[in-house]
Formats: sequence, C-alpha cells, structure tokens
Amino acid sequence: MDTRECQEQDLELLEACMPSPGQTRRHAIRFERQQRGLSTYLIAWVDDVPVGTGEILWQGCAAPEVNQRYPQCPELNGLAVWPAELQSQGIGTAVVRTAEALAHDRGHHQIGLGVTDDNPRAAALYQRLGYQETGCCYLDRYHYLDDHGHRHDVADPARFLVKQLQVGQQEHPTAGVRAS
Repeated sequence: MDTRECQEQDLELLEACMPSPGQTRRHAIRFERQQRGLSTYLIAWVDDVPVGTGEILWQGCAAPEVNQRYPQCPELNGLAVWPAELQSQGIGTAVVRTAEALAHDRGHHQIGLGVTDDNPRAAALYQRLGYQETGCCYLDRYHYLDDHGHRHDVADPARFLVKQLQVGQQEHPTAGVRAS
C-alpha cells in the first residue's frame, strides 16, 4: 500500500473508484483546497487503485466551538475506505499515520479529528490509535448536491478527538510517504 498526496491526474480515477455523492465533486473540491495550501489530500493506493482518503485541514476544524478550543490544531477530515469490504485491513490506519507524520513534520504538536456519534467503529479505531476524547461536541455541518443538482444540508452530531504528537511518538515516519 502507498499513501500519498493527491495529484490532479488522480481525480478521474478517484471519482470512478470512490464516487462522490450526486454532483458534489468531493475529490476535486479537496484537491482545489490542497492547491491553495489549505489542506493536504491523502490517497491510499493498493495496486494503483485508490482505496482510502483523508484530508488534513491545516487551519483546523471549521466548527467554531472546536476552533475556539483548538485554534492551532490541524484536523484530519473525510477519512474513508472504499469499498466497505476493505475496512479493517489497515487502510484507514495508514492514512491516519501518514497524516500524523505530515503534521509532525510541519511542527504541529497535536492533530485532531471529528467522529460522528453514529460511528462507534471509527471512534474505537481512533482511540486505539491514541486519540483522546476532549469533551468538545459539535455539529459536523456539510452539504452535497444530489443527482439533480439539489443541495442537501447535513448536520451530524460529532465529537472532537485529539492526539498529541511528540518526538519519538510516531510509529511510522514519513519514509515512504510521497508528497509533492
């Protein structure tokens, strides 16, 4: 498995293998943020097929209640493994470890992520990887465009978890991680 920063030529294959809902263009939007320096969009590949994603938002979580408590904390967002049959095979862990290493390399001492209340499986993974509950609850707000171009606003109850990144704590250094 190879986890690396998204490249423009990856977008078509990402949409084919991990389709965005409706007309949302999720991968292109994340790539555009990366191009503006606001994020790093990570893609996990197995045999030249994208199987996982995660985006490091360098300015932190957009939710005001989280950003106020953790203003300098990059957020790992949009962590996904596709298809679902590939979950629990280390792909999500590889994306998380790569994100942690990149944040550490940029001089950050912590990284956070949100987990929705209806996703105990993800919460258990994050806790196994060393993320701690902060008591910071918020609504994870986003939208998508359906197949007809109609906007759907979503607000999922979530909580913010944080991991401290200390020298020597990284289990997987950035060796082997490709970023441009």
